[in-house]
Amino acid sequence: MIENVVSVSLPVDEELRIVKNRIEPEVLPEDPKRICIVTGTHGDELEGQLVCFELVRYIKANMGHLRGIVDIYPALNPLGIDSITRGVPGFDLDMNRTFPGKRDGSMYDYVAAKVFDDIAGADVCVDIHASNIFLREIPQVRINEISAKELVPLAMRMNVDFVWVHSAATVLESTLAYSLNAVGTKTLVAEMGVGMRLTKEYGDQLSRGIVSLMAAVGIWDGPVPEVRTPIVSSDGKVEFINAARSGIFVSRIEHWIDVREGDHLGDIVNPLTGEILVRIESPCNGVVFTLREYPVVDEGSLIARILRM
Repeated sequence: MIENVVSVSLPVDEELRIVKNRIEPEVLPEDPKRICIVTGTHGDELEGQLVCFELVRYIKANMGHLRGIVDIYPALNPLGIDSITRGVPGFDLDMNRTFPGKRDGSMYDYVAAKVFDDIAGADVCVDIHASNIFLREIPQVRINEISAKELVPLAMRMNVDFVWVHSAATVLESTLAYSLNAVGTKTLVAEMGVGMRLTKEYGDQLSRGIVSLMAAVGIWDGPVPEVRTPIVSSDGKVEFINAARSGIFVSRIEHWIDVREGDHLGDIVNPLTGEILVRIESPCNGVVFTLREYPVVDEGSLIARILRM
């Protein structure tokens, strides 16, 4: 059932509407469990759209196994998706910096508060993000270390390759995930792929993981896909590689591969003069889980993240 979460009037007889698809069995058990699947907070992150599509189709085709409520929110920032912009167009606003919102605040404070109130109280929430247009990420779950004890066991069911436990100092308190976890709604942040694109294998992978998660919390009693066991790591094991010069980055490796210290990862080149400005080598043994997708770099641009092994 398509339900209206919040709507506000815009200029020129337009309306901002955020909707969800609530899927539930014909007969709900007493005190049913609820899972929320949220995506589209940033308008240039589209990987979650495929996950929503696949989940709705799969659940509807197997309704006899559904034992709780599934709420799917495919577009928390519909204006951003429509205009292909990361933030809310016209407001210079990052939607994921407005939670938990304020009912008596600005328009987007009000919108954030209504969305937050609608999700809060669920047994688990999955907040799906993609990377930006510059970087490609393997399927991963990111967790604030404050909530790691409760969330890591759930993340292990998500069929991702990597669970990254962040230090509390690096997590913004105004995000949807932080705000929901602060009120006891267990929320996992999934990130994968690249901005403005769909990566089908990643979408399929995460969709299977969410079915596994649904089974773990008692919402699904049907067949459970086999899930991969992710690497679990903390900030201290992640190496960041940044550009030492401006130019064009030419990768010499594939994404999500093992590298050894000193391996050739790529070059920053000058297409005008034909010279290699910087040869980029791995500073450690590990696995490349973030890799530059957009080739133009400025000094300091992120090139890759390596999980030290």
